[in-house]
Amino acid sequence: MGKTCVCGAEELQVDTKAKKFTAPDGTVVAEGDVISIDGSTGKVWLGEVPVEPSSVVRYFEGEIDPDSDDADDLVRSVHRILTHADEVRRLDVRTNADTPEDSARARRFGARGIGLCRTEHMFLGDRRQLVEKLILADGDEERQAALDALEPLQKQDFLEIFEAMDGLPVTVRLLDPPLHEFLPDLTELSVRVALAEERGEPDEGSLRLLAAVRGMHESNPMLGLRGVRLGLVVPGLFAMQVRAIAEAACERRKAGGDPRPEIMIPLVGAVQELEAIREESERVLADVCQEEGVQIEALIGTMIEVPRAALTAGEIAEYAEFFSFGTNDLTQMTWGFSRDDVEAAFFHQYLDKGIFGISPFESLDREGVGRLVQIGAEAGRAARPDLKLGICGEHGGDPDSVHFFHAVGLDYVSCSPFRVPVARLEAGRAALGGDRAGS
Repeated sequence: MGKTCVCGAEELQVDTKAKKFTAPDGTVVAEGDVISIDGSTGKVWLGEVPVEPSSVVRYFEGEIDPDSDDADDLVRSVHRILTHADEVRRLDVRTNADTPEDSARARRFGARGIGLCRTEHMFLGDRRQLVEKLILADGDEERQAALDALEPLQKQDFLEIFEAMDGLPVTVRLLDPPLHEFLPDLTELSVRVALAEERGEPDEGSLRLLAAVRGMHESNPMLGLRGVRLGLVVPGLFAMQVRAIAEAACERRKAGGDPRPEIMIPLVGAVQELEAIREESERVLADVCQEEGVQIEALIGTMIEVPRAALTAGEIAEYAEFFSFGTNDLTQMTWGFSRDDVEAAFFHQYLDKGIFGISPFESLDREGVGRLVQIGAEAGRAARPDLKLGICGEHGGDPDSVHFFHAVGLDYVSCSPFRVPVARLEAGRAALGGDRAGS
């Protein structure tokens, strides 16, 4: 995310009760004190130290011309090596971006499109209330009213992203997380309702919301009602998103732009799921194009993140024009790990005992998860030779993983904006047969 971070502070003595920590030289830092951190060396100062953006970051942001007098030797060297990497690499590099700002920054950093635009981030903030209305809808009319209120907001989001990535592909993932993530916490809501009843002021809206949250409660929501399952169970949800994508693309085209949307259906495990959503999406796209009098070509594909999808990729490819391997979830499901739980619980012991050389969430597990990627890629291409193949998990910015994705024949990797330059460099090294950086 471009934020400075120092990992590992074992020499600090932390006093949580007194809200302070003590450094090895005896310096005491209390809660609220300002400290300055050098993310390259790990050095920490007490107080605020004057800082300025690095010349390399300014170069990537387009503030320094590498051929100008403002460019130092480091900037010229970075420009030269990345230019060479771009000339020789076979793998394209995209970005994972959900906002116009991140999209524009990634493009400045050299991204050639968006490989993952997560629409769930567009349902937060004030829009949560609209999601609540969707979930609480009593009948088709109320549900459609909630969808109609969300659609123009989604359309504006996509319009601005298409503008930032004009002429480049933008892969939009339809809503993936469980709906309960957009609702109040069950415990907090229960307490609120109980206190209101105790005061003799029952809130009908909160009572209905509590009933809905209880009804949607899942023991393991990441393996429950999410992704393509939401699109099949909640009528009109995915159709609303596809319509917003299509309308934004049409508006951008009328303005003289060149939008290139790609619609990604998440968490598919069976070809029948993809077939049903694809038919609905194609129908919506055709309707919008007819209404707007504009022809928009939008690829429809899926995210391969369930092991079964990788193993049945040949069937799924019949209804998908592209695969994007979601290696974050694919790693969780292949290993049976919940990342949020296990990294803090026992990963350090696995690393200490040598079971892991490195976390499988940091660098791709080639023998397990990588094998599924390879199976999915080969079976998909066998069924559809022109199938576009990419990867949008954060492994797309890991040097060692980039070399693997080059070797198995993927078309592109996608990673967060600040990792785009690393992916460009490593894609070039992979094309030249070089080892990854630092090996």
